[in-house]
Amino acid sequence: MELGLFSLSLSVSDIKVSKAFYEALGFEAMPSCGSIEDKWLIMKNGQTMIGLFEGMFEDNILTFNPSDVRAVQDRLIDNGVSIDVPVKGNSGPGHLIVKDPDGNAIMFDQF
Repeated sequence: MELGLFSLSLSVSDIKVSKAFYEALGFEAMPSCGSIEDKWLIMKNGQTMIGLFEGMFEDNILTFNPSDVRAVQDRLIDNGVSIDVPVKGNSGPGHLIVKDPDGNAIMFDQF
């Protein structure tokens, strides 16, 4: 199963402060991938990507971007994995969320 691109989605308290911090580490905000006004940004440094999200969720989330999120959901269900947030709809963009055995959230987000 191909999981696609990987990033870490970080829950931040102040997106402006967090953006400045990650820019100091060499990250750059990706064009057309969020904004300060929308309170979310996707940033990249080489092959490393992070998402900064202010006020959208409590904990940090491991994020994968598969080409077919419904196929991932079917495979997880077939393997007995409990789905916390299932994919909505039968086609187009969607996401699902599961938790690993230690309670870490993993989102599969097809856009």
